Amino acid sequence: MKWRKLGLIFCPNNQYEWMISHAANAVAEHLEEDLYRIYFSCRDAQNRSSIGYVVINLNEPDKILEIAKQPILSPGELGTFDDSGASMGCLVTVGEKRYLYYLGWNLGVTVPWRNSIGLAISPTSSIAFERFSQAPLLDRHAVDPFSISYPWVIKDGDLWRMWYGSNLKWGTEQTDMAHLLKYAESPDGVNWHREGRIAIPFKSDDEYAMSKPCVIKEPGLYRMWYSYRGKSYRIGYAESEDGVNWTRLDEQVGITVSDSGWDSETVEYPNVFDHKGDRYMVYNGNAYGKTGMGLAVLESNT
Repeated sequence: MKWRKLGLIFCPNNQYEWMISHAANAVAEHLEEDLYRIYFSCRDAQNRSSIGYVVINLNEPDKILEIAKQPILSPGELGTFDDSGASMGCLVTVGEKRYLYYLGWNLGVTVPWRNSIGLAISPTSSIAFERFSQAPLLDRHAVDPFSISYPWVIKDGDLWRMWYGSNLKWGTEQTDMAHLLKYAESPDGVNWHREGRIAIPFKSDDEYAMSKPCVIKEPGLYRMWYSYRGKSYRIGYAESEDGVNWTRLDEQVGITVSDSGWDSETVEYPNVFDHKGDRYMVYNGNAYGKTGMGLAVLESNT
């Protein structure tokens, strides 16, 4: 694979009290013709995340046509699983109904944070979403006892599939967290069965975190893009024939840091989507989305 970078799309700069900085964890939703709504996680002055969006035309992606005036999802009520922030996970459309799976944040005392997975639903194609519940959809569990994170969900026939992050442990340092990608299934997108199955394992002792999977199903093949880090984040790539057993092929991903600029230190949080025969990627660069989000197009798939 070889990706051609099209440049920075958007970087928040005090647009609203809830959108002070960051445009992380982007997810693209097709509207019409060449127009896309790009959802992302932004932060307020207290570092709490909300979900906002911008609208772009893929032909001129650096020209923002619309910026959300209100958040799609804000931090939850005090004491709930997402009272410290709500971050974008993925969007699944079934007919007109849309399922927004997101990450809820609770700041911790003995550990830095505890994450859970929430769900918000929109019954139509409007931008209004309502929480399915004040409680998390997926929380800590016998096979995920520490913390879980960014889900990617697809409806695959009658089966709903999820790939998500899960801590194997905590430690005294951030590098002790051992956060990798696992797999779950559901008959309806709400009730999930977990066995603790690891989808993408670490490939070396230097790695300690993987996050933000994005899966596309093609005939006879599942493709996954994700973030992985040791010293710093990079974008990885894997393939699977069944969506369960994966082979890491990071050397084939075809995108890395630039020589200078907003994505010169790290690249992470990929969202890959197809439009009119081309394949695009929205991704983040330095500082976990603080420098904004950019767009790339696939030039070669070999």
